[in-house]
Amino acid sequence: MAIRLVLADDHPIFRAGLRSLLKTQPDVEILAEVEDGLGAVEAARTQKPDIVVIDVSMPGMNGLEATRRITTEAPRVKVLCLSMHSDQRFVDAALRSGAHGYLLKECALEELVMAIRAVLAGQIYMSPRLGDVVLTGYRAEGHESSALSLLTLREREVLQLLAEGHPAIDIATRLCVSVKTVGTHREHLMQKLGTHSLSGLTKLAIREGLTSAEE
Repeated sequence: MAIRLVLADDHPIFRAGLRSLLKTQPDVEILAEVEDGLGAVEAARTQKPDIVVIDVSMPGMNGLEATRRITTEAPRVKVLCLSMHSDQRFVDAALRSGAHGYLLKECALEELVMAIRAVLAGQIYMSPRLGDVVLTGYRAEGHESSALSLLTLREREVLQLLAEGHPAIDIATRLCVSVKTVGTHREHLMQKLGTHSLSGLTKLAIREGLTSAEE
């Protein structure tokens, strides 16, 4: 029986390479390819794949938020995160979002296939290089929860878009709300997160793994 996948990555060249490599596996079927988090959530609901292989850092709705949505709205679908980031905060955020695996993009095809099969079998797969990162993050007793746990899903969406430099009118259009509502969300974000500037929100979003400096 084929392993049914959805691929989510905002870089067409990387996505094409991933598709080409996975098509060498006779029991792998790629149902859909999407370029952002919203597309990944929709594909998970409509295509009902076994696994969504998703990039962590994508504009609009990143892979972490998409993972959170997928595991809530399509709980039978497993999520394998792909990322160039080995920082503890990204790994921690992915696991908190419900990801079943976290794989570095530098991995070989053999490891990607191994991770997909492990996740399908109900295991949690982590790139071997991340062993120390995971232990450091979860061995410490009483470590503080992410500041993002204070936010609603919509507030996290607004925070990411603000951190990526989108103006209020653009955010309002993307989220189908008024500019005034975006301003209200921004005020609530500053109150909840204890900062009084856009630069403060941006730094916090990067630190918490909601977006990355490259974006």
